[in-house]
Amino acid sequence: MARVIAIDGPSGAGKSSVSRLVAKRLGYQYLDTGALYRALALYLTRKGIDPEGPDDKIVNVAKGAEIRLDGERVFLNDEDVSDAIRTPEAGHHASVFSARKSVREYLFKIQKDAGQSCDIVAEGRDMTTVVFPNARVKIYLDASEEGRAARRYRQLNEKGMPITMEEALDDVRERDFRDKNRDIAPLIRSEDALYLDTTNMGLEAVVDRIIKEAQ
Repeated sequence: MARVIAIDGPSGAGKSSVSRLVAKRLGYQYLDTGALYRALALYLTRKGIDPEGPDDKIVNVAKGAEIRLDGERVFLNDEDVSDAIRTPEAGHHASVFSARKSVREYLFKIQKDAGQSCDIVAEGRDMTTVVFPNARVKIYLDASEEGRAARRYRQLNEKGMPITMEEALDDVRERDFRDKNRDIAPLIRSEDALYLDTTNMGLEAVVDRIIKEAQ
């Protein structure tokens, strides 16, 4: 297996921004697993699939989704859905569908294969515990609820998606509950993962710390 830096943590902890920079500075590929879940959830939602529906139906429909990551752009059956998957609604659907065993198993192989062919920085909710338990470096990024909600508030408003701080905080809490309490691959901190609270850390400081760990 190629070298893998696995990064887990709750919504809004800065995983995506940190992972992109770490990958760029080390010359690794960046694996945005959140984009995979969001794109598949978007596809299933468009097809009218009930998140509580039978697993065999979810898997059969999911087979029609071809998801491709090209840098920071995300393509679903050749449609650029990079913006469509970043809305609060898309995030909600991704969180709900990701709790289904059929969805996680369907995307597991795609994620696992990515770590076989090249060095990667993989970020998500179960990278250190399920997908890459033998990763060279394991990181758990965290931050206060308020800090994570503030980041989400800024990100969405900068993209022209109006949201209030109260809505951002509610969204963070809702996703935390689902991520940590689902039956399949819940978000937990791996015992051998380096814990970093990013609440009061600048982006470069977090990146520097992870690269130091990798070296």
